[in-house]
Amino acid sequence: MRTFNIAVAQFEPTDGDKDYNLSVIEKLTAKAKADGAEVVSFHELCITAYTHLKDLNKQQLDDLSEEIPNGKSTQKLIQLSKKYDVPILAGLVEKDGDQYFNSYICVDQSGVLGKHRKIHPFISEYLSAGEEYTVFELNDWKCGILICYDNNVIENARATTLLGAEVIFAPHVTMCTPSSMPGRGYVDHELWENRHLDPVPLRMEFDGPKGIGWLMRWLPARAFDNGVYYAFTNPIGYDGEHLKNGNALILDPYGDVVTEIKSFKDEVTTATITSDKLKLAGGFRYRNARKPKLFREIMGADHKSEIQPAWMKNDD
Repeated sequence: MRTFNIAVAQFEPTDGDKDYNLSVIEKLTAKAKADGAEVVSFHELCITAYTHLKDLNKQQLDDLSEEIPNGKSTQKLIQLSKKYDVPILAGLVEKDGDQYFNSYICVDQSGVLGKHRKIHPFISEYLSAGEEYTVFELNDWKCGILICYDNNVIENARATTLLGAEVIFAPHVTMCTPSSMPGRGYVDHELWENRHLDPVPLRMEFDGPKGIGWLMRWLPARAFDNGVYYAFTNPIGYDGEHLKNGNALILDPYGDVVTEIKSFKDEVTTATITSDKLKLAGGFRYRNARKPKLFREIMGADHKSEIQPAWMKNDD
C-alpha cells in the first residue's frame, strides 16, 4: 500500500508583494516539513494575490507576471524546495510571449514537475485560458491540478481522473461572495476585526452557507464521484477587498474530510493518504461501469462557455 503525507496551507497574502508572500510560503513550508509532509500545497495565485488583478491594466499585469521556469519566483520556490527537501505547489501570473496565464506549478529541487494553466480564468480580461489538463507523477502518485473555477465544471474533474490522477490539487480563492444561492454573500468586516475577542460569530459565518457550507455541497462530490483525493487550499483573511475563510482541507475518495484548518491565522495541516481507498471507493466502481458510447456525442457537443461569477456581475 502506498502512502503520501500531504500538507495544505492557508495564509493572508499581500497584493502584489511577491517577496512577502514567498516569505510566508517559506515559513509554512518549514512547518509542514517539520510535521512530516512530503509535499505542501498553497492557494491560487498565492505569490501575487488574486482579487486585485481585476483592477490592473495590461501593463500592470505584465509587470507582475513572470516566465516559468526562469522567473524569479519559480526559481525561489525551487530553492525553498531544495532547502527544506519537500516539493511545493504554488500559483503565480505566468507570462508566455504576449499571453498571460493564471498558473499553478509543482516544483522540487530539480525544477518544475508539473504546471497547470487555469482553464476558466475570469478575474482579468488579459488572462488567457489554459487548453489542457495536467497530470504528473509525485512520490509514486499520479497528481492532477485544477484551479478554483476549473473544479466547478464536473467534466474537468472526470477528465483529470481519467488521465490517471489519484490526487487532485485544487488551489482556490473562493467563498464569502454573493451568488444566487440563498444565504451566500460577503462577511462583515467587523466580525474579522473582532475575531480574537469574539471568534464565534465569525466562525459561524465561515462555517455557514457563505463559507465552507457552500463548498461542502459540491467539492466532496468531485472526490466521491471520481474516487480520488482532493487537496483544497484557500486564503484566510483578505485577498484584495474580499475576506476569505481559509478552511484548507483534504478530502478522501469517499468524500470525507481527512484534515481541515479551523483557525483565523496563517496555518498548515498535514495528513497521510493511503492508496487502498482508491479502489475501495464507489467512484472507482462507477468509473468502470461507464458506457461512453451512450454519452460520447452528448458530452462532446459544441457549447458556448460562460464563466463570469455572480459577484463580478454585482460589482458591475
